[in-house]
Amino acid sequence: MTKLQFLKILAPGFFPLIVFIVIDSVWGTTAGLVSAVGIGVAELGISYMRERKIDRFVLIDTALIVGLGGVSLLLRNDLFFKLKPAVIELTFCLILGISAFSSVNILGMMSQRYLQGVSLHADQLHQMRRLSTSLFYLFLAHTFMILYAAFFMSKKAWAFISGGLFYILFALFFLVEMVHRRRARRSERSAMETSDGEWFDIVDADGRVQGRAPRYLCHSGPGRMHPVVHLHVVNAANQIFLQQRALQKEIQPGKWDTAVGGHLHSGETVEAGLRREAIEELSLRDFKVQFLGKYVWETEVETELVFSFIARMERVPRINPEEIAAGKFWKIRKIKENLGKGVFTPNFEYEFRELLAKAWHIGL
Repeated sequence: MTKLQFLKILAPGFFPLIVFIVIDSVWGTTAGLVSAVGIGVAELGISYMRERKIDRFVLIDTALIVGLGGVSLLLRNDLFFKLKPAVIELTFCLILGISAFSSVNILGMMSQRYLQGVSLHADQLHQMRRLSTSLFYLFLAHTFMILYAAFFMSKKAWAFISGGLFYILFALFFLVEMVHRRRARRSERSAMETSDGEWFDIVDADGRVQGRAPRYLCHSGPGRMHPVVHLHVVNAANQIFLQQRALQKEIQPGKWDTAVGGHLHSGETVEAGLRREAIEELSLRDFKVQFLGKYVWETEVETELVFSFIARMERVPRINPEEIAAGKFWKIRKIKENLGKGVFTPNFEYEFRELLAKAWHIGL
């Protein structure tokens, strides 16, 4: 949900208030209340004709206008109608408060309506929670202003606080947000430019390059998908060679994993990256591979686009002790017995099941 969409949701609720203020100043309170209620009902009808369904927010807004406006008409006192903006904003405070301070992200669920089912990654969810917290305090402060104005201030002052001041506060809020985001992006670009570590390509689910980023950013959480190669090595006895990851590895240290696995360098092709990793980890140079497929693998640390291959060979690969703690051929039965026990990496267990599912095709 963009800031513009958010304001579009709120804007219809303020139009009846503006109508009330204008007509009240010319023809009196009763005429203003009747007009505001009429506008609210008209908005509901227009919303239904446009979308062929009743918008829940417009329905609630109209119900409040009719209810509080009706009470004000019966009692010939516009106080109840003046409280309507505060009631609406208290509802938003509740939604924002739950989204900001609990595990239930109501605002995130509401945004799916506008994002058409696009899932949000961890960085976006963090930003949404931060935004929810800021908006919660903004709405809460403005709600108290409306209540104070309704009871203790003039009608003109209440009109300004309920309408004009709201947009002024939001304009200032979004201006501060824009400056904050630009500074954050500038800091990120600066960190990337000064980084002297590995750089990876950022790709989409089809492997098309969308940009590039240093390793530390790619491993700072899910969302920056980068390409990875895996190679399964199988002998004539259908035993699968596995490597034990070095204890100093930042991800899954000490666990048994695919024979060869590694990230592609920025600008490197899948084939070149596979050959390079095979040489670095197992001193493999002359071998033929069969492509098994590609898939997206996401963890709390990173998001990978994995290109998986299989190769057959009889000799035992020679491990590089600087890259790998140990390596050996495993019988399929032995692997099955240890699944789910923390012996293997979750990534390998996923691929192993895929290997078994394709056994007829790859000759296992």
